[in-house]
Amino acid sequence: MQARRDICRLLLAVTVIALPCGMLRAEDVAEPGDYRMSHFRAPVPDTLKGAKVVTSEQAFDIWKTGNTVFVDVLPQAPKPDKLPKNVIWRDKPRITIKGAAWLPNVGFGKLHETMHEFFSAELETLTGGNKSKPVLFYCLLDCWMSWNAAKRAVEYGYKDVTWYPDGTDGWTLQDYPTESVLPKFPIK
Repeated sequence: MQARRDICRLLLAVTVIALPCGMLRAEDVAEPGDYRMSHFRAPVPDTLKGAKVVTSEQAFDIWKTGNTVFVDVLPQAPKPDKLPKNVIWRDKPRITIKGAAWLPNVGFGKLHETMHEFFSAELETLTGGNKSKPVLFYCLLDCWMSWNAAKRAVEYGYKDVTWYPDGTDGWTLQDYPTESVLPKFPIK
């Protein structure tokens, strides 16, 4: 396991060093005034107005306290509309941060009203209706879905919102605890 981590760290370091000149880096990405609407896997800003931004080590320290709700917002592929009747559909499990709730598809730039209602209701349940309860949002490295979801939580009135831009990529690179989960909201 240590060898795997060392190889991953080396590959990550080589990738960062070998970035072509002119390629956007996080510090080059300005925080937009509105939601990201497309191209969700791209460099993200270093900031999110109204929220704290944390590193993997900081996220792990927060996780160890057990006081913060962790919310994974990685999208989930929907069940195909024209799936033959005799085919069984099984949701793909997600390897995520241990103890996190997986609320797929709440990080898109524009949400259907039913997704707004779902996201708002799930946050209320997860926080016990306490908008001051700390909530941390993540997805994958360089994924705008978590940025959008954290921004949305701030707009819903949550007071202690944290955004973890390295997501499960950064978490697993550190070999922090994970588990396999199914989505909280099965997409039909």
